[in-house]
Amino acid sequence: MAHNVTLAADTANEIADAVAALCDGGTIRVYDGAQPADPDTAVTTQTLLATCAFGSPAFAAAVAGVATAHAITADPSADATGTAAWFRVLTSGGDPVMDGTVGVGVNFDLNVASTAVVAAVAFPVDAMTISAPGS
Repeated sequence: MAHNVTLAADTANEIADAVAALCDGGTIRVYDGAQPADPDTAVTTQTLLATCAFGSPAFAAAVAGVATAHAITADPSADATGTAAWFRVLTSGGDPVMDGTVGVGVNFDLNVASTAVVAAVAFPVDAMTISAPGS
């Protein structure tokens, strides 16, 4: 049986804002290779390409269940050369928050100008949003 759960606008905003608050002062680690099953699964053969930083607060207040990141600090000197495929967000204390896709354009969770990462070269992030499920 299929279910179609929808959320009230205030509920969707509260969910997105709660997840966004976990990102305050945290980091985005960008990797190549296959994305693990979930954020609690350890990174194994994937290579850390770059680490970008959130400010505090990391996101603006959610609207219609979507929180949009404030400016994200670029990694001034990428760790390795490779093709960015996915990311993991960590709290300021290093705990995993979420994983997602990296790509050019609006069909990805983390938008970048290029997925080509070059060691020792700056790696900027264009945009990131968090959407509450069912919003």
